[in-house]
Amino acid sequence: MTDTPETPDGAVEPAGPAPDVVRTREGMFGSSGTGDTSGYGRIRRPVAMPGPGAEPLPDGYDGVLARLREALSEHEGAPPFADAVDAVVVHRGEVTLQVPREHLVAVARLLRDDPQLRFEMCLGTSGVHFPEDPGAELRAVTHLQSITHGRRLRLETRCPDADPHVPSLFAVFPTVDWHERETYDFFGIVFDGHPSLTRIEMPDDWDGHPQRKDYPLGGIGVEFLGAQVAPPESRRSYS
Repeated sequence: MTDTPETPDGAVEPAGPAPDVVRTREGMFGSSGTGDTSGYGRIRRPVAMPGPGAEPLPDGYDGVLARLREALSEHEGAPPFADAVDAVVVHRGEVTLQVPREHLVAVARLLRDDPQLRFEMCLGTSGVHFPEDPGAELRAVTHLQSITHGRRLRLETRCPDADPHVPSLFAVFPTVDWHERETYDFFGIVFDGHPSLTRIEMPDDWDGHPQRKDYPLGGIGVEFLGAQVAPPESRRSYS
């Protein structure tokens, strides 16, 4: 858990933490090794995600973190808040809880069932891939909506590329069924406990996961007036 200070009601005080730098882009469009002589090839730009506790909680979120802390302490067998939430990120009026995968289901169930929280609707789960972030290359991001209290919350769970397993939230939010299948299909995140984790867009025998950043661009050779054009992956690459 971050050392970011909190107010008595659980709001995060701005502490100016360092951003989460996940990779460094090279060149004008993120490509490298292309022999660019225009000067754009020397561009180096970090890709930085907002760090924990960057802003106070927005209006309407007063007491949310404090209540989640209490709810975790009240339920036997539930992890303490410091273990259940690695960090709280507040950025541009949106709140994200970074939750370790071993506590994801317990946190999601409390967020759904507690009367003072009541995030009863799951808007979906999607994936993110940062191949240059060792140990956290893959991230499953779930968006929750509280119809009762009129607020939203994001849960982010990280896993390494070498062990791409995250617990399924199907038992808590059955509507996440197709979203987890799509995230598995495109990013290769395996949702343990999903009742039927099969591809949903790509053919069953498709090789790889097309929305990962290390996936080749692909392409089909085209013949025009007797000339052969190589598939795109043999002409350019992305870092």
